[in-house]
Amino acid sequence: MHKVAPLTLLLCSTAVPCAALAADAASAYPDKPVRFLVLSPPGGGSDITARAIAQKLTEKWGQQVIADTRAGAGGVVGMEIAAKARPDGYTLVLGGIGPVAVAPSLYAKPPYDPVKDFTPVVRAANALNLLVVHPSLPVNSVKELIAYAKTPGAKLNYGSSGAGRADHLSGEIFNRMTGISMQHVPYKGGAPAMIDLLGGNIQLIFATVSTAIVHVKSGKIRPLGMTSAKRSEFFPDIPTIAESGVPGFAVDNWYGVVGPVGIPRPIVTKAHRDISDALTQRDVKERLVALGIVAFPTATPEEFGAYIKSEVSRYSKLVKEAGITAE
Repeated sequence: MHKVAPLTLLLCSTAVPCAALAADAASAYPDKPVRFLVLSPPGGGSDITARAIAQKLTEKWGQQVIADTRAGAGGVVGMEIAAKARPDGYTLVLGGIGPVAVAPSLYAKPPYDPVKDFTPVVRAANALNLLVVHPSLPVNSVKELIAYAKTPGAKLNYGSSGAGRADHLSGEIFNRMTGISMQHVPYKGGAPAMIDLLGGNIQLIFATVSTAIVHVKSGKIRPLGMTSAKRSEFFPDIPTIAESGVPGFAVDNWYGVVGPVGIPRPIVTKAHRDISDALTQRDVKERLVALGIVAFPTATPEEFGAYIKSEVSRYSKLVKEAGITAE
């Protein structure tokens, strides 16, 4: 059985430096299955992205990279599991804007620190989000939605994949920037929220394109605008919310791979390289783009770490000002 990792600290010496032992461990990594935590139920953008990465890594490494769904509490459940895992590279998680940058700010006693408790590996992709409404709602544009929301007696419920997720933040920012008051209804993932939208139980969602696109094409829901700052080259006919009456509106729904703090640098370097390679392969890019997910690997783990810090700073301020809490 391979025991280099647990013995590394004991075997370091002037003759055999720790760095050399870490490099040896990385060259053997992985020599057993890797657990890859997924924070959303099957069918969502995070789930699809994670499974695409896991499949390519399994082929590359010759070891099973097992996509392990740990949905719940807006991704907090899976992130907490990852934070407490052994830092040997055999537990990774596809986090995102919600569970990494936002969720800890929702709790008086956060279950983890998004900066101190994790090792950044690679920012993986951006999931395009789309404001969609149930066809029973008498609006065909963002401006009409705002006007409708301001009419006496109007009640709008918007669903999300969980408190603190990108779709929840989009709704809160939309409320604040337009002066309307939509009611947030959290679900355990984007797919369950979409089911309730299709059933008319809620009126709108800031859904990932991967969750919404099939229903948009079938006419079961109506698209009003993208949450990104610029129009997507993949959906050029759909305007942004910013250009549709809410100047300055932008929410970037990103996914990224992290692991527990303390993973040896050579293993981080190897995982970063191989995940980045997986994301740039043509079949993966085409599979993701068809669902509104754009591969976006960072140049280095440090670059991703700096990005996480900036996102935590931005959204912790929003959470405090808006009085958002875990629901």
